Amino acid sequence: MLAIVIPYFKLTFFRDTLESLGKQTDKRFKVYIGNDNSPNCPERLLQVCTFDFTYKKFEENLGGISLVKQWERCLQMLEDEKWVMILGDDDVLGENVVEEFYKNITKVEEKNISVVRYATIKINETGEEISKLYKHPVIEKSTDFIFRKSRSSLSEYIFNRSNVDNVKFKDLPLAWYSDLLAVLEFSNFSNVFTINNSLVYVRISGLSISGMKTNTDKKWKARFKYYYYLLHYKKIFFNVEQQKRLLKLYEKSYINNKYRVYYFIKISYTHFICFGMKYYLSFINSIIKSFKIQKN
Repeated sequence: MLAIVIPYFKLTFFRDTLESLGKQTDKRFKVYIGNDNSPNCPERLLQVCTFDFTYKKFEENLGGISLVKQWERCLQMLEDEKWVMILGDDDVLGENVVEEFYKNITKVEEKNISVVRYATIKINETGEEISKLYKHPVIEKSTDFIFRKSRSSLSEYIFNRSNVDNVKFKDLPLAWYSDLLAVLEFSNFSNVFTINNSLVYVRISGLSISGMKTNTDKKWKARFKYYYYLLHYKKIFFNVEQQKRLLKLYEKSYINNKYRVYYFIKISYTHFICFGMKYYLSFINSIIKSFKIQKN
């Protein structure tokens, strides 16, 4: 069976999330809701839910310290489900998300694929669509996807639970890039299977991490750590051209924060260990150019 885990904190859009679960055309799923000691109790909404669910309120708020730790705590609520989706408490599932999962699961398992992805559309506070439809190749290597101009959020994926349990999510600030890293690692840096005829609606609002304007510094810190991790520990999974592209993206994450000495030491270390003096000199030149542009 499929488990749908909701790390709950925000009540504002939660009714929409629950209603989308109640409208699923296939009821073969169980929902696990972990309340991160929210000041807004959702129990009145849960009283009218018609689907199978388990609800638990935690006494300690973890999301304010580490969203990943809150995800892990919620995952511990699961029973014997083989596949798991972690759904945001403000995101919405199309009516046939579960149905299409079961229609395709045999193909997924025959191909030994551990990550399933859905097409997505961004919505705003009122549920209005504010983006194009994001579709993907039916089968795509995860190491190709991260370089393609697209988007990604945790709610649009279903993961093989054994990979989640064994590999675990990496704890990055705000869990920013933790979902992308999970797609790479939970797929074993191999293929992802996409269901394009069913949608996940990802909400962008002033209450969401993606929509907030006050957390930019933490997002850049997470970006820096993400590329550092890939280049130091997972470099072998990328071809030479992809490694160069990762390096450029890593450099950009520093140049946007170039007054941080610690970042400079870390990125210099990466160049010396992973790439050598030629690329390092080019990087130094990029920093000099950025200072000149800033002065002008």
